[in-house]
Amino acid sequence: MINQSPVGLQELCASPQFIVNGATRLDVRQGKLNDCWLLSAIASLSMHRSLLKKVMPLEQSFQKGYSGCFTFKYGQWEEVKVDDLLPTQDNSLIYLSSPERHEFWSSLLEKAYAKVKGGYRALDMGFPHEAMVDMTGGDPPAFLSQLLAKGALINCANCQGPLEQKNELGIMFRHAYSLTAVERVQTTHGTVDLVRLLNPWGNSEWEGPWNDMQGPEWNSVSVEEQSRLQRVRREDGEFWMLVSDFQQNFETLQVCHLTEPIDERGSSVPWCNIMHHGNWVPYISAGGSAKEGSFWQNPQFYFTLSEVDSSTASTQKTCSFVLALMQKHQRRRGVDLNIGLHIFPAHPKNTYLSPEDLSAQRPVLYSPSYSRRREVVLRGTLPPGRYIIIPSTHKANQEGAFLLRVLTEKGNAAT
Repeated sequence: MINQSPVGLQELCASPQFIVNGATRLDVRQGKLNDCWLLSAIASLSMHRSLLKKVMPLEQSFQKGYSGCFTFKYGQWEEVKVDDLLPTQDNSLIYLSSPERHEFWSSLLEKAYAKVKGGYRALDMGFPHEAMVDMTGGDPPAFLSQLLAKGALINCANCQGPLEQKNELGIMFRHAYSLTAVERVQTTHGTVDLVRLLNPWGNSEWEGPWNDMQGPEWNSVSVEEQSRLQRVRREDGEFWMLVSDFQQNFETLQVCHLTEPIDERGSSVPWCNIMHHGNWVPYISAGGSAKEGSFWQNPQFYFTLSEVDSSTASTQKTCSFVLALMQKHQRRRGVDLNIGLHIFPAHPKNTYLSPEDLSAQRPVLYSPSYSRRREVVLRGTLPPGRYIIIPSTHKANQEGAFLLRVLTEKGNAAT
């Protein structure tokens, strides 16, 4: 049976360490929770030390004082503290663990995130972008371009088969993988484009061309080139595959674009970000969908698009943006609202739209449907101008709190 009284780390090993030889993507091995969505996000996060240290103090240790502080971002950074007790069964960790048995940073990060969400059971099934957003404050866009060049965190999945069963080449269905690198590799026959993926289970790798254990293709790659790729020949959950095979075996990408610099030098940020916190209050500011006569009661947010995209190939002057509407505390409350977004032209003189204004015009852009997901994203381009964003629930008078983020490409501005 599972130990109902979590065990201290000193009881698990003689000399527990918070981090052993650096916190890396290989320190993440799934336990008995269906939370590969979270683990793949943690693995992606560990690729960027500057991002990881925003979530947890990397220098803490159990010998010099364990702070137990972890930080997540819900519009603003919020701190949560956890002790060093972890659930065990037969003196082994039940949930996330590191292959290095003396290392516990990843297990404690999972515990801290579980505390925020309402317990370990709340982590059962989810979407990787949810965890990536919570740990970075980034945004998961619906349309993807130039991902790694902008410092994005990427996860992927194949949803065409039974839960966590394999296809004929070893890729698991309905299971989250981290995409951690894309490289052009020099071989004796020319160059090939490979992607590097990580299965958070720590095993069950790709069995097709360029697989770690028996892929003869690696014989055409020099030792120096393999060293540059940090290629390791072992069953550790990490593997390389051709970009073309990746496209055939994965159908879903979830991407978290960052809104803060990822290094100490404060390099340029790909998105400008403005956040609005709001509430749907029954009979006051919860007007329901656009089909409801009370739609005008929903919160309204005024924003402007001022400068056109510099990289557009079209002669039409437009401004790119992303809107992300997140319902807060959805896992903790156990309530999933159907939410959506509408954008209308602003009134020539006012920064809000009256019932008469809304009845007289149609939205210029809107969510294709209301969604029960924690976050809905609307990405598009519009001519420079003044606009009104209206976030809403599908049914009127439903209570909830939300975070609306307005992200614009570099050179644009939103207020």
